[in-house]
Amino acid sequence: MSQENLVYLKGELRPASSAHIAIYDAAVVLGATVTDLARTFRGELYRLQDHVDRFYRSCRYARIEPRIGPEQTMEICRELVANNRPLAGSGAELAVVLFISPGEFAVYAGAAGMAGDQEPTFCIHTFPLPFSLWAPYFTEGVHVVTPSVRQVPPVCVDPKIKCRSRMHWWLADQETHLVDPRAVSLCLDLDGNITETSGANFLIVSDGAVICPSRRSILRGISLETVAEICGELRIPFIERDFQVYDVVNADEAFLTTTPYCMAPVTRINGLPIGDGLPGGLFAKLIAAWGERVGIDIAAQVRGEVLSG
Repeated sequence: MSQENLVYLKGELRPASSAHIAIYDAAVVLGATVTDLARTFRGELYRLQDHVDRFYRSCRYARIEPRIGPEQTMEICRELVANNRPLAGSGAELAVVLFISPGEFAVYAGAAGMAGDQEPTFCIHTFPLPFSLWAPYFTEGVHVVTPSVRQVPPVCVDPKIKCRSRMHWWLADQETHLVDPRAVSLCLDLDGNITETSGANFLIVSDGAVICPSRRSILRGISLETVAEICGELRIPFIERDFQVYDVVNADEAFLTTTPYCMAPVTRINGLPIGDGLPGGLFAKLIAAWGERVGIDIAAQVRGEVLSG
């Protein structure tokens, strides 16, 4: 085992301290980067196949062709976790990040004496999940704010691609944080329908049903699909339809779904309480069921009350 975190970059494993991309890479020059992120539970990667499959679908849509296939990609992910997790400390869980760009931007690379066809820049790396950042979500809930910045319409970029071209999210957050520095931006589409946050899907609970925004306007999250599966197992209606801020204000509950912390209750929108303004009972039921799947109390782990094996 290496005594330093390893990174996969451009076809080889190397120490993180020597893993660099060029300043004229298309990831930097154009923000043209496809990405995905998986996480571990007790050191085991969860739904890795689903994340890697989505990554390769995004690559196909973006016309970026990785030089290795999905199976080898998954093996590299597992190898990085095996090496890097012991270095992260007792009980740490890791995120595994995949990203790829078209490679070095030809005009800038040519100016640097590197003209010619360049292969894609494909990188896989890990980092310990910083649960302390999200611990307040599980005690007081999340406050979401709807900024004036709107979600990029699907006629421009299909939201099913997971990419890092996110200037609109940066602008949304700057506006949101003027309202509440700890709030999360929840963007609307051009018609005023709820879409998603920069890092999570958004769901509401109304009359005992879990309601998801139309998936034509959101990323098809792996965690969202997990919640849909759990709803099916528990015989909880799961409905996909457009809804607006009015519906969120009048919902019984709301929550986020995302890979790093799985789920988090949303208790306020634009300063108004959702339901009684506290994490709800259906949220607790769903995250408990998810915890049974992975063998850990997820909320307690995020709050720092339990460590992974």
